Amino acid sequence: MSASTKLAALSQAGVSIWLDDLSRERLDTGSLADLIRDKHVVGVTTNPTIFASALAHGQAYDEQVRELAARGADLDGTVREITTTDVRNACDLFRQTWQASGGKDGRVSIEVDPRLAHDTERTVAEALDLWKTVDRPNLMVKIPATVEGLPAITRALAEGVSVNVTLIFSVQRYREVMDAFLAGIEQARANGHDISGIFSVASFFVSRVDTEVDKRLAKIGTSEALALRGTAAIANARLAYAAYEEVIAGARWQALAGAGANPQRPLWASTGVKDPSYRDTRYVEELVVDNVVNTMPEKTLDAVADHGEIDGDKVSGTGEQARRTFDALRRVGVDIDDVYAVLESEGVDKFDKSWAELLATVTDQLAKAQG
Repeated sequence: MSASTKLAALSQAGVSIWLDDLSRERLDTGSLADLIRDKHVVGVTTNPTIFASALAHGQAYDEQVRELAARGADLDGTVREITTTDVRNACDLFRQTWQASGGKDGRVSIEVDPRLAHDTERTVAEALDLWKTVDRPNLMVKIPATVEGLPAITRALAEGVSVNVTLIFSVQRYREVMDAFLAGIEQARANGHDISGIFSVASFFVSRVDTEVDKRLAKIGTSEALALRGTAAIANARLAYAAYEEVIAGARWQALAGAGANPQRPLWASTGVKDPSYRDTRYVEELVVDNVVNTMPEKTLDAVADHGEIDGDKVSGTGEQARRTFDALRRVGVDIDDVYAVLESEGVDKFDKSWAELLATVTDQLAKAQG
């Protein structure tokens, strides 16, 4: 099976392949266009860490920074202009994909300022501002699934904004996200929006769960605990999909579907393997199921293209087995609720630090341009 055929098989199994990376260099060199053409990439996501890395390397942004410095742009305005320019241009690149998929794919995601993760009102304001600033119908605004983010998700959707909910770790929080989504679409309908034009995905993080749980299993150190290494992340995602199936089978969703609403698709995020002892394609191969997204770094995309084994649906009907895995994890002493709390806190902190790095990089670039 050729590389293209393997990725085609993944796509044909119902998995939308989105790239977890975006930069000016990718856009200018045609790298992203090549992935769309050759590797079945139908969307792209970005986050503060990706932008911080893109700005820190190369000279692709120098000309725009000089122009903004000459106009007297401040730091926040410069960051906003740079990031939204990349996202807008990526939206234009994916426009044909967006049209061909009826709006389902061809999506580009941009995240609200992570410093607002615990501020509902400012998150809503920034989400609406990003939506208007980028001004492209195939944009998705990323809002974190913190407690404070949940009402922001509802309110953004109610205003007709397509939302990518990020940083979901637990099935319980995922259920709350789905409830926020349903409420948002209900309100959008009441507000007179065409709900057939609103799309959403729920980004359920995968590999970080294994990283945290495996660390705790190693500390416990018993043979029973060590035998469970590498089982938590995939089981967690499969439980999330079972919860999704419950919701879309319910009367509340069916009423919205009948009115033309689009389901909030599960999105498998953080699918690059952190532990080198694990197969580097595991978080793609083991989570194949119809009507989901897998957003992956290019390294993982290339690994799937090279030696991925796509054998059809690996998720449907696995809920009970996944529950048994979590029962076993609890029996050996893993505090699952604490795992989720730690992962969410670390996720917000990581993006906050990346945003600080981004601001520091742009501060230096503006100073050079002005000097």
